[in-house]
Amino acid sequence: MSHEQSEQPNRAQHITTKTGRILRVTDEQLAAAASAKAAASVHPDPARRKDVLFRVRRDEGHEISSWWMVGAFVLTSGIVIALLSWVPGGA
Repeated sequence: MSHEQSEQPNRAQHITTKTGRILRVTDEQLAAAASAKAAASVHPDPARRKDVLFRVRRDEGHEISSWWMVGAFVLTSGIVIALLSWVPGGA
């Protein structure tokens, strides 16, 4: 089994995303991504349908902060504890 070099070297390009991540991609990967993007544009995104209320697909780098979830947990826990303090027979 021998490893031979191809006639055309597979040149890798460096692409920087919006978040600053550097990706090393080949021409074949770029062509595959372009064809996949063209195929995906034919079908509408199901997350953007009119009947979907809370599911949203955000762009890269625009993810929700985890602190919103921490704050929601603390707020919900505080409300539950406040409501349970009104239950008779507690400590």
